Amino acid sequence: MEQRDIRITRIIASLIESMDVPGTCYFAPESGTLPPLAFKVDFPRLEIVLSGEISDGSFNLRQHDMLFVPAGSWNCPQWTTPATTLSILFGKQQLGFSVQHWDGQQLVNVTKQHVARRGPRVGSFLLQALIEIRMQPQETHTAKLIVFSLLSHCADLLGSHIQTASRSEALFEAIRSHIDTHYAEPLSRESVAQAFYISPNYLSHLFNKSGTLGFNEYLNYTRLEKAKMLLKNYDLKVKEVAHVCGFTDSNYFCRLFRKNTERSPSEYRRQYHSQLLMKE
Repeated sequence: MEQRDIRITRIIASLIESMDVPGTCYFAPESGTLPPLAFKVDFPRLEIVLSGEISDGSFNLRQHDMLFVPAGSWNCPQWTTPATTLSILFGKQQLGFSVQHWDGQQLVNVTKQHVARRGPRVGSFLLQALIEIRMQPQETHTAKLIVFSLLSHCADLLGSHIQTASRSEALFEAIRSHIDTHYAEPLSRESVAQAFYISPNYLSHLFNKSGTLGFNEYLNYTRLEKAKMLLKNYDLKVKEVAHVCGFTDSNYFCRLFRKNTERSPSEYRRQYHSQLLMKE
């Protein structure tokens, strides 16, 4: 789990907890001449002032004020004093979170995060309600309630994303531990996947995503490390070392060992013991 995930989640949680704090929900214009440097996108956006104050055309947004920008509308933030904002972009397939800070001289991207939109289209219904309520400017409190419902929906998606990431990391570590323990057995991608009730393709996905080595590479790495230990500490024949470490073909074991160490198993053992004698 990345630190930025935690930061965005904490910001959203803090905003939800501050629901009773005064703050106004404004709506960006949907018509008129597009000003220079205005920001326009094809998806709805929500801008929230976390600290400080910014100007946006006819609006002066202070801490906890919100600006809803419907799809196709524009806003033109003017940073004059130090301020921090949270921007949420509601795309069709994912949500984009961005925290920006103006320190008085330059605009800094503090953190960014994306999360997939999945499950019931709760967010779409809330966005539609927000679009409709902007025709009734007197319903400011209702607009604010809808915004906080959107934030709660975002928090649910972020929480689900973090839990999913944590579960996959835990599963990956369990699979590696299984290989470390059962390396001497005839393991395969299919047999290990079956042991954890997942598909072989998903097993490969976990290694490609979470590790620097693929499944077969990690299995061979583990077996070779065990073989090195046996060659150093036990007077076993090379064929016996190969068998104990899970290699059914001793010739393949020797080729793989040389490829990874540039020495044969016998040469590796002799060199290790020669170094020991030199130290005595």
